[in-house]
Amino acid sequence: MKGPGIFLAQFAADTAPHNSLDAITKWAADYGYKGVQIPSWDARIIDLEKAAESQAYVDDFKGVCAKNGVEVTELATHLQGQLVAVHPAYDELFDGFAPPQLRGNARAKQEWATEQMKLAARASRRFGVTSHPTFSGALLWHTMYPWPQRPAGLVEEGFAELAKRWKPILDEFDANGVDACYELHPGEDLHDGVTFERFLEAVNNHPRANILFDPSHYILQQLDYLAFIDIYHERIKAFHVKDAEFRPNGRAGVYGSYSGWVDRPGRFRSLGDGQVDFGAVFSKLTQYGYDGWAVLEWECCLKHPEQGAKEGAPFIAKHMIRKADRAFDDFAGGDADRGRNRRILGLD
Repeated sequence: MKGPGIFLAQFAADTAPHNSLDAITKWAADYGYKGVQIPSWDARIIDLEKAAESQAYVDDFKGVCAKNGVEVTELATHLQGQLVAVHPAYDELFDGFAPPQLRGNARAKQEWATEQMKLAARASRRFGVTSHPTFSGALLWHTMYPWPQRPAGLVEEGFAELAKRWKPILDEFDANGVDACYELHPGEDLHDGVTFERFLEAVNNHPRANILFDPSHYILQQLDYLAFIDIYHERIKAFHVKDAEFRPNGRAGVYGSYSGWVDRPGRFRSLGDGQVDFGAVFSKLTQYGYDGWAVLEWECCLKHPEQGAKEGAPFIAKHMIRKADRAFDDFAGGDADRGRNRRILGLD
């Protein structure tokens, strides 16, 4: 496992030191981060089209990072991935994810998002990274807890359409040797293991359809995030280190009551302030040979982002495990000897 890394999406701003690639990578390195995950939609940091088309641009970009002591962990397309599939009820809400000239035009936004995803696949290859965090978008989310009940065949039709939109994108990722890693997230059609399996079946088990593991989203759904690793570890190709807590009460539960983040029973917290057992998480991922990055995604309803970022690097570093290259009791063992083994078993 590599790390600590930090996702820059929640920190990029119009003021120093968060307003340029040079400044924000120096800032991250000063806090102890070794890698930065790049929000590919943020023009203050990256030009995605140039990154897809120009190796010289990418080499210069990587040079700035290296000069400041970090490397690129992954590019990310959460905003563009969201726009691959948007139900009309949410169309206006997601206008801000697209360029101004496309707002109000659902088809144009979808076409733009699809092209953006393909650019991201090519750009990732130029950066030499093999994982790419994104969102799936959603056509079915408004039917999550339905009344009246969902008509027969609705879920199947929704996943068939989602697969139809994503299959050409996944093929582009495959052509570039990059895994598309869906962050399984409430609000997305892919938000837990069952929905990921539905999608995987619909895209014929596409080898590039993989998972970004973020235990905070499973805390809020009351899903067993450690058992999730046991089940899906072969598809986990990216990791957001993010904490959360779920404290239901007599007035509100998992749905949050339309409350702001501070007042919800389920809340994102800075690392160590929530309920995720990161010792167990890092142990499980190490056990199964996860060799990607451990990347802080800071989201907290209470703590200032600078404090969260400052505390995040040592927290991740403390939990990273150098995997053992031998068993602890090897000193008491011996070389393989079939005859000896058969005698021990009483067979000779």
